[in-house]
Amino acid sequence: MKIWALSDPHLCFGAVDKSMEVFGPEWKNYTDKIQQFWKEVVSDHDLVLVPGDISWALKLDDAMTDLQWIDHLPGKKVILRGNHDLWWPSASKLRTALPPSIDFIHNNALDCKDVTIGGARLWDTDEYEFSQYIHFRENPRARKEIDFEKKKLEDQKIFARELNRLRMSLEQLNSAAKIRIALTHYPPIGADLKKSLVSEILEEFKIDICVFGHLHSIKKGSLPFGEKRGVRYVFASCDYLDFKPLQIV
Repeated sequence: MKIWALSDPHLCFGAVDKSMEVFGPEWKNYTDKIQQFWKEVVSDHDLVLVPGDISWALKLDDAMTDLQWIDHLPGKKVILRGNHDLWWPSASKLRTALPPSIDFIHNNALDCKDVTIGGARLWDTDEYEFSQYIHFRENPRARKEIDFEKKKLEDQKIFARELNRLRMSLEQLNSAAKIRIALTHYPPIGADLKKSLVSEILEEFKIDICVFGHLHSIKKGSLPFGEKRGVRYVFASCDYLDFKPLQIV
């Protein structure tokens, strides 16, 4: 079994007015590219990790079109909620609705052969930032007015809650597994790989690999991340990977 990662597909089959093509030429025909490259490398026996921003849909019924599209691709998939996955329902409802090849991380952990997987979405934090690595473009969907002081307070509360959720999930990892993987949507660490609140938790639970995404329009090759203090950090946003699944094991 090979393990692949590809984050932030931002599918819009269930929300046709939300195509990512408005964000630059690299996104042109992006769903065709994802499908083509995925089928070229992933087998039915493989595992694909998709840590967030699965679908632009606002309701589960609409997101099902995107989830079924993923289901028809080869391999077993494990998804995590991203900040744009507003369609994401309760765990019990999601468990009932998901197509057979897709499972999820949400306050739980999963085992797949000799691999155990946990994680949490995380959120914005002022511990680190990535603006110097981003090729900024105007966001046609950005909110025009933001109360930054209010946002900062809200972000701190959400981030603290996500840290608790991360710990709750990792406590459920299988101690007998050979490979321990954490999924986060937001980056768990800065580009300099200095210790962070999240990295300390990952190290405490002896995570081997942490896969994440969230960031877009990153200058090519500028965020290699890498291994630090026993954890390998893998940045897997699909536009950074040219929409090609990245083999991590």
